Amino acid sequence: MSMNNARRAAIQAITTYTVGKPSFNFAETSPADIFGRNVFSDRVMRERLPKAVYQSLHKTITLGERMDPSIADTVAAVMKDWAIEKGATHFTHIFYPLTGQTAEKHDSFIMPDGRGGVIAEFSGSMLIRGEPDASSFPSGGLRSTFEARGYTAWDVTSPAYIMENPNGTFLCIPTMFLSWTGAALDKKTPLLRSGQAVNRQAQRVLALFSVHTDLPIVSYAGLEQEYFLIDHNFNFARPDLQIAGRTLFGAKPAKGQEFSDQYFGVIPQRVLSCMMEVERELYKLAVPVRTRHNEVAPSQYEIAPLYEPSNLAIDHNHLIMATLRNVAKRYGLKCLLHEKPFAGINGSGKHVNYSLGNAELGSLFDPGETPHANAKFLVFCACMIRACHKYGGLLRATVASASNDHRLGAHEAPPAIVSIFLGDQLTEVFEAFRAGRQDGAADKKLRRINVGVDTLPPLPTDPGDRNRTSPMAFTGNRFEFRALGSSQSAASSITALNAMMADSLEFAADWIERELKEGQPFNDAVQSFIRHVIEEHSAVIFNGDGYSEVWHKEARRRGLPDLQNTPEALPELVKDEVVALYERQGILRKPELVARKDIYLDQYCKTVHTEALLVLRMAKTIIFPSAMRYQGELAETASRMKNLGLDVRTDMLAEVTANLRLLQDGVAKLEGLVQDIEAVSNAQTMAERYCAQVLPLLQEIRQSADALELCIPDDLWALPNYAEILFGK
Repeated sequence: MSMNNARRAAIQAITTYTVGKPSFNFAETSPADIFGRNVFSDRVMRERLPKAVYQSLHKTITLGERMDPSIADTVAAVMKDWAIEKGATHFTHIFYPLTGQTAEKHDSFIMPDGRGGVIAEFSGSMLIRGEPDASSFPSGGLRSTFEARGYTAWDVTSPAYIMENPNGTFLCIPTMFLSWTGAALDKKTPLLRSGQAVNRQAQRVLALFSVHTDLPIVSYAGLEQEYFLIDHNFNFARPDLQIAGRTLFGAKPAKGQEFSDQYFGVIPQRVLSCMMEVERELYKLAVPVRTRHNEVAPSQYEIAPLYEPSNLAIDHNHLIMATLRNVAKRYGLKCLLHEKPFAGINGSGKHVNYSLGNAELGSLFDPGETPHANAKFLVFCACMIRACHKYGGLLRATVASASNDHRLGAHEAPPAIVSIFLGDQLTEVFEAFRAGRQDGAADKKLRRINVGVDTLPPLPTDPGDRNRTSPMAFTGNRFEFRALGSSQSAASSITALNAMMADSLEFAADWIERELKEGQPFNDAVQSFIRHVIEEHSAVIFNGDGYSEVWHKEARRRGLPDLQNTPEALPELVKDEVVALYERQGILRKPELVARKDIYLDQYCKTVHTEALLVLRMAKTIIFPSAMRYQGELAETASRMKNLGLDVRTDMLAEVTANLRLLQDGVAKLEGLVQDIEAVSNAQTMAERYCAQVLPLLQEIRQSADALELCIPDDLWALPNYAEILFGK
């Protein structure tokens, strides 16, 4: 299909689209009837497993106790029977390698019985551990390619589920992925380790407040997923969208998002039909999706589930992304999860609403209504302040990628500087501690702030306004981390948040325990800790406009790291204090952190290299021919008019010629530059050169091409333009 034919096909598909027969009738069957029907849930286990086996497994899941290996065969047999009843013929261990994507290898339940028939087989050992070929996954030097053994290990805390396909179903078992030597080759393993670390230290702090709970303290996450939906014909007509996930060329349309008429607008019918089917599929998998709406940019949307334990929330987010992609195809749409698919309009993020707590205690970031709860809240909040100040560079590194670099700091997402927004009221409370005042104005009345005594006023649920420019904003009973990119897994960021909080909670427990041993009253010990944190770490608190240049200057004055791009950010992963943090909390060893830095640098280089090759090919095979044809037409017209003795204006010819020359010069320069950089052996140097030299040159080439798009006739321009892609619903 030629490019122009693809444009026409897309427009035809949009204009003739009709809503098909609904695949599910909610009037006959409510969402509650299908919610979780494809999940090996607690209810299913309670109904099917022997009572003793269920109780043992339930303790492992809810209390974090080590699983009794003797129950594995029973659990596997029941899970197999349940899956086969659902039509499954195969099972797979789902894991998340360091590519950032989901990986799976399907194995059949069916085994020959030696008599010409087959039996269904699935043992406890097959459930608990798998052995995929790990040689093709990035390891960052943790093992040689010829040493290919890797293991998937069952994550008991995330339930198995059934995935449906038009030709059948298969059983999915969430797992960790480790090398033969035990090194973590995935994102789930360090996440689970970080959860154990934050539980240990949170329990220590709670014990000081005489708060005891039978349940572990876990991190919770609510992951808001932004994405674009465009007609799939446009995707096929744009090599840049199809391969890179973003447009490398494209002039700004006459209208973008400046009218603010997209956000929360009426959802287009075709898109809404797709959304509804996405939700139906996610209901089956017990993903508690709650909201859907138009986002700020044209053709941009959001889906958000309710809070869940972070490990489960991350698994569910991967399911959300996969379901969005798959269901979109059924409606002739393409789901774009790239952080910046279109220049000049907002990109897409994945906001992480983070908190600590459990079912008994609720959120430990909830200010509560009693002074004692206030004191506990202030300690946990102070720990977050300290964590972000000490390890802001680490948190920034977890969201570093070639795609997210286009979004961060672009007046649509928070800046690359990690700061905390508390709101005026909370800030006043903490400032009172630093000043040693006993008359904090938390409720605008002069009252004593005497932590743990009945003179501390209760804090309202929302002790401040929201700040959309802050990367870490307190929003009532949680912190919203807004720097994560839409295509990224939240695992690395939540692992870092858990590790940072574990470190600060450990510091808090040590501090208060030391003060108590020295004879200080508990109340004074808590106040002493909070005062220390604010004195040492208040530089990270900022309630103003994160987009302003004033803040960037002020942040530098405060000593906050301003890591503008991925090559600057990734070395934070291997700084001495980060290595010490992860090793002390039992999350990752130095070689595992070094491997991650090297893998992510390699991914960055390959991403920019791919985009450079796409620019070269598209410029030579699509844009050059269109521009030269128009240049020829203009030159021929001018020559004819001159031969007729008519007045000739060649302004347009001069403009096309000038931009075409700039485009050709830029392409020639890019070819030589890419060859030169690819010869570099050091990954850090290569990434820095791609960032500093190739990306600006890609932008220069784009400017020339976009200028040509604005003057070349539509019938000669092959690429679908922004107006068609973004406003063709």
